[in-house]
Amino acid sequence: MVVFRKLRRLFALFFLVLLAGLQSPGKSEAGETRRILLQQARTWMYQIQDINSEHAIQALADTDYPLLVVEPNYNDRDNTFDCRFMVRALGKTINGAKRLVLAYVDIGQAENWRTYWKKEWVAPTFRKGGDPDFLVTPDPDGWEGCYPVAYWDQRWKDIWLGPGGIIPELAKLGFDGVYLDWVGAYDDEHVREAARQSNVNPGLEMIRFIEEIGRAGKEVTEGFLVIPQNAPFLIDEAPDRYAKAIDALAVEDTWFHGAGDADWYDPKAGDLRTRYDGQWSTDRQLLQYRKYLKRGLPVFSVDYCVKQENAAMVYREARKAGLRPLVTRVSLSRITKTPPR
Repeated sequence: MVVFRKLRRLFALFFLVLLAGLQSPGKSEAGETRRILLQQARTWMYQIQDINSEHAIQALADTDYPLLVVEPNYNDRDNTFDCRFMVRALGKTINGAKRLVLAYVDIGQAENWRTYWKKEWVAPTFRKGGDPDFLVTPDPDGWEGCYPVAYWDQRWKDIWLGPGGIIPELAKLGFDGVYLDWVGAYDDEHVREAARQSNVNPGLEMIRFIEEIGRAGKEVTEGFLVIPQNAPFLIDEAPDRYAKAIDALAVEDTWFHGAGDADWYDPKAGDLRTRYDGQWSTDRQLLQYRKYLKRGLPVFSVDYCVKQENAAMVYREARKAGLRPLVTRVSLSRITKTPPR
């Protein structure tokens, strides 16, 4: 009997080891599939407004784009949209192929319509900081209800990374990763002053935050993708470290931008070029993007145009530069008609 019990225990242990070995490749394979699909994606679509209806979701589902960036409607105070339904509906292209679905999140700004925004919070002005004091300043581009933050503050990080935080919850909902807006907070003059007063390096603190976001997502979902939008010069702060923390770069406004809060049919929804000089000239930005491309990181570009001829020029020049382009309008409220099919 003693020998029998020992054999039974050994068999049970062998079975558990075998089961673990069978399960691990599955998770690893899923993570590798996400990375491969991202590398293969040459076209994409981006919609973060007017997306809280079955009609809007169906319109996106009926496309063959291999990558979608969407507002998850996860923590919109006035919206009870079914996020799981959205992820399931968008998870395959109209042709039945696996599609990557990324959740758009604003990590460098607090947005006053989110569930994390408490009634007692006081929004900052250009003359006075907010309460809590990690609310630094109003959005410099005129987006209402958006406030750049001291993103290194642990109270802000807890909203994103802590138990029940935004990142692990989005991973649990089935998103393949996150698309990080306002990474460029590190270069905002008011945020940099707040960093100076806190005795921290704003660039390195942003990289640290992005690393933490990636870890939080990967604890739930193998191969959870992290794609920052803009701030192409952040890589100069710590090239190897930053490149390791992200899976691709996304950039706006390489050729054309739109006015903040312009709706879809506003003439200022695109075609604007007035701010392109010096460091932010098109040629200078394209040179900076090469630092990512040389490291094998895809660069997805989005420009805002109303005129068809401008859209055509962007697609032509972006592809020539090795980018994966999208042309839409600054409201990001519809599926644009300009991408080639």
